[in-house]
Amino acid sequence: MIRVYSDSTCDLSPELLERYHIGIIPLHVHLGERTCRDGVDVTPDEIFSWSDANNATPKTSAPSLEEVMEIYRGVLDAGDELVVFTISSSMSSSNNVCMLAAQELEAEDRVTVIDSENLSTGVGLLVVEAAELAAQGVSRPEIQKKIEEYRPRVRASFVVDTLVYLHRGGRCSGLAALMGSALKLHPRIVVQNGAMHSDRKYRGSIDKVVMSYSKELEEALKTAKPDRVFITHTMLSNEPVLAVKEYLESLRHFNEVLDTHAGGVISSHCGPGTLGVLFIAGE
Repeated sequence: MIRVYSDSTCDLSPELLERYHIGIIPLHVHLGERTCRDGVDVTPDEIFSWSDANNATPKTSAPSLEEVMEIYRGVLDAGDELVVFTISSSMSSSNNVCMLAAQELEAEDRVTVIDSENLSTGVGLLVVEAAELAAQGVSRPEIQKKIEEYRPRVRASFVVDTLVYLHRGGRCSGLAALMGSALKLHPRIVVQNGAMHSDRKYRGSIDKVVMSYSKELEEALKTAKPDRVFITHTMLSNEPVLAVKEYLESLRHFNEVLDTHAGGVISSHCGPGTLGVLFIAGE
């Protein structure tokens, strides 16, 4: 049997993890001297509270080599093989750690580690595709080949309510954060070639911005791979999420419109009020 695992940045809900029998390798979130396992020991709300109280962005780090090896051993000792996904290797050493773990166990012939070149449910989209293929009995090399075809077609972007968290984490200058807050500017963050960059800014309330952002994607959404689309967010209110979900459902294109909460790693860097629409582009 082929088991599909991902590091915790995939931001898949517990329901989806159970449905597709996906295992998780938690990254670490550091709240000062306290080290937490993403999705296990800490919630985004706790992260936001700590960040605001300390005027700092929590540091995040890859799982340890020993932690990954322990997870691998449990699967390999059961006689199974592994396909493992990680956040973009340009954003974290998680991919390197997962590859080293396979080498240390001399299990490269039974473990395939895939650099998603993405983050959040940009990773999750690929993970679910791999889990579906594994359930169909597709071989590990064939799964990797298919995922590598999908990978450049993943469309991952987010709009951010506040620049404060990006500023605290060194991803936005103090002046830009101040001006952005004063002018109610909300950047759109896009993932391309494994890295993040901002390609435009919106002005106004975040509730209106998330709808403008979503509707600008309409042409691409209507030609996307129709299996699923993700709304992934750190919204404190459900109203804008429901509005975006109703809009995506009104397109009558996707089999599933999935609403997931961003995990600790993404929440640490983007802060509350972040929302993204993520999908795989059509061929």
